[in-house]
Amino acid sequence: MISRKTYTYKVVGDCEIKADVYGITSGALRPAIVYIHGGGLIIFNRRHIPPGQPDMYVNAGYRLISIDYRLAPETKLEAIIEDIRDAFRWVREKGPSLLKIDPNRISVIGHSGGGYLALMTGFSVNPRPKALVSIYGYGDIAGTWYSRPDLFYCKQPSVSKAEAYEAVGGTVISEPSGEQNKTRLRFYAYCRQHGLWPKEVTGHDPEMEPTAFDPFCPIRNVTSEYPPTLLIHGDMDTEVPYEQSVMMANKLAQVGIEHELITVFGGSHGFDFSGIKDPTAAKVLDRTLAFLQRHL
Repeated sequence: MISRKTYTYKVVGDCEIKADVYGITSGALRPAIVYIHGGGLIIFNRRHIPPGQPDMYVNAGYRLISIDYRLAPETKLEAIIEDIRDAFRWVREKGPSLLKIDPNRISVIGHSGGGYLALMTGFSVNPRPKALVSIYGYGDIAGTWYSRPDLFYCKQPSVSKAEAYEAVGGTVISEPSGEQNKTRLRFYAYCRQHGLWPKEVTGHDPEMEPTAFDPFCPIRNVTSEYPPTLLIHGDMDTEVPYEQSVMMANKLAQVGIEHELITVFGGSHGFDFSGIKDPTAAKVLDRTLAFLQRHL
């Protein structure tokens, strides 16, 4: 079993923000993958990784750094992005001596909300990662899919306002427990049922303040400096519309950025959490490794 060691890369007040580093060994410096977990920026933590993937990346020759970040709604998106920047800065500064990482060969992989944050690093982190992988992520957080009641969630049992807000609003948090994830998931469902996610996560209303979302939508910030990008998405995703990755691919193509969109036909949200023994997940991960190898 591969090694895993936990570090605190940042402290804000009483909140320690941590990173798990997989596969630290002596010897030559290795390229790194910064992994950003999903959960709509509201739930989960750095241990929320599909089974078998840390071993796969380490065995392929990479150091894997899975990071926490402060969660919404207690922390708004601008500060969450600051955490991501600080995590990359920590990896670059501590990489050579502490983590045996080559600071010039850093990539990023994220799932869902983490895929969104991975796409954000393409213009908000300096220096930019060498390669981005967004797995069922999204480039537009102000679109109607997030800012209007969601059909899929509206078919689920209704969450009351009282129940939703009872789960959040207290201490700043970056590492929720299993029980906290359950209650925070109810808040997330409430946001999707009422189209409140953009407001709760950013503190802005996308209809009243559309330009306030310019710094937080990757699709609005693709330039000729954007890194090579791999987009992976199931076309039957009921959580994040498949069209989010299609639109991001189209934008990358317009600007001339090297990219690839892998469509998982029949794939749902979280299709790769079945583990690397699943043939579909294994094939996608093989293509992910090939993409990283080309750019690192």
